[in-house]
Amino acid sequence: MTVDWDGTSVLVTGGAGFIGSHLVDHLVEAGADVTVADDFSRGSPSNVEHHEGVVDLVPVDLTTAAGATRAVEGAEVVFHLAASVGGIHYIQRENVGGLTPSVLMNHQVLEAARREGVDRLLFASSACIYRQEHDGLNRFSEDRAIPANPHSTYGWAKVLGEVACRAYHQDCDLDTASVRIFNAYGPRESLDPASSHVVPSLCRKAIEAPEGGSIELFGDGTQERGFIYVTDLVEGMVRAIERAADGEPVNLGNGSEVVTINELAERIIDVSGRDLSIEHDTSKPTGTDRYCADTTLMEERLDWTPSVGLDEGLRRIYQWALAELVGPDGRPVAADGGEGA
Repeated sequence: MTVDWDGTSVLVTGGAGFIGSHLVDHLVEAGADVTVADDFSRGSPSNVEHHEGVVDLVPVDLTTAAGATRAVEGAEVVFHLAASVGGIHYIQRENVGGLTPSVLMNHQVLEAARREGVDRLLFASSACIYRQEHDGLNRFSEDRAIPANPHSTYGWAKVLGEVACRAYHQDCDLDTASVRIFNAYGPRESLDPASSHVVPSLCRKAIEAPEGGSIELFGDGTQERGFIYVTDLVEGMVRAIERAADGEPVNLGNGSEVVTINELAERIIDVSGRDLSIEHDTSKPTGTDRYCADTTLMEERLDWTPSVGLDEGLRRIYQWALAELVGPDGRPVAADGGEGA
């Protein structure tokens, strides 16, 4: 069913983060009454400051029952995006840190939603629940998540979140949707070298490298990915909570433009217009080798496909990163850094 968002009370957990803030933009434009719950461990109030006086910003710890209840109270619809997350360094380094906070948040938010009589809840899951099974391109369909064997505790937290959403849908009067997000990118992503994902990381390297210099890739660059631009992702999330709130997960990604990391870096260099070459560090972590979303079920259930092509999306995020990293006087405003993936 289509939701009439005008006047609907909506909570976005993690709404000051990269994806969450773009979702807030979409919901405000649709006329929803939006509350953002965030502890600002990764998100920033600056991402939603342009909605000051329109969006209710609640700094809260969602790992506690009190915090989750405070955030959820009065909401008709909840988009639960808050999680303990980071780039490849974070996911491969964290064990307890990648699991416990997210599992606690998922439980507390779902339980608060049940108690407070929320109508619908969307859980932001991840492609990290899948594990590569062969050497070719893994075009993951939803049924390949079982048997579960993700490569990180972050992935296990997402598996458990999906299981919890299905259970609350079956046992409680709560419609739930779970979306498995594949490689979202766009403005407002972290540019911090310790936690950034591959697209903003490569944009930063292209901006900060000396003319005639090089940018370094983790691994040999043959890893393959499909990337979805953040405004497309947000549209897919809204469609999912409207059309697929039956407890069953659906992929959200772009499987039509799959590129190697080498090709991605070349496109970013083209966008930059700079004279740069590519080098490789095969000692660094690369993540899952080759994967993208099988979007068959997404297209069928949501009656939708992404519309922003990779070249256009890279142009947008590069221009945003340039504005963030280089001041009006042409001097850098941030320190040099490394890459996340």
